[in-house]
Amino acid sequence: TKDVALPAGYHDVVIEAETVRSALAAHPLPLVACHCDPLCENFLDTGDRMWIVDWEYSGMNDPLWDLGDLSVEGQFDTAQEDEMMGAYFGGEPTPAERGRIVIYKAMCDLLWTLWGLIQLANSNPADDFRAYADGRFSRCRALMETADFSTHLAAVRAG
Repeated sequence: TKDVALPAGYHDVVIEAETVRSALAAHPLPLVACHCDPLCENFLDTGDRMWIVDWEYSGMNDPLWDLGDLSVEGQFDTAQEDEMMGAYFGGEPTPAERGRIVIYKAMCDLLWTLWGLIQLANSNPADDFRAYADGRFSRCRALMETADFSTHLAAVRAG
């Protein structure tokens, strides 16, 4: 392995993530079986059936993590995200439900930042993991710095 530098501002974001953890813990959802890696390449459509593969990161989790991560991985726009939430919830999500999904979009990018840096440290030749990690971190930080993020955080905290 090799030494890998964390992105500038990483520790500040981790400190802010403690606020996120606290808000999520105020009204936890029951844990359910989750895939935890809804990368588009992990969905196989045969034309007759949809298969979800690559379950190595699966476990018991907040079900809205997968929705936040799916939105990020699928690069959903607002309309696609609204359609996903409507299908999942059977209608308009509550502010707290929408907030959890938005928060998880940032947190999954923070998680995948570290994953990319681990790949880089282990000299994985498959991709440019420095660019991958930096891109994920930039997107996480940008979302967390929006006024909307604070609104979603407050909605989650209120339940």
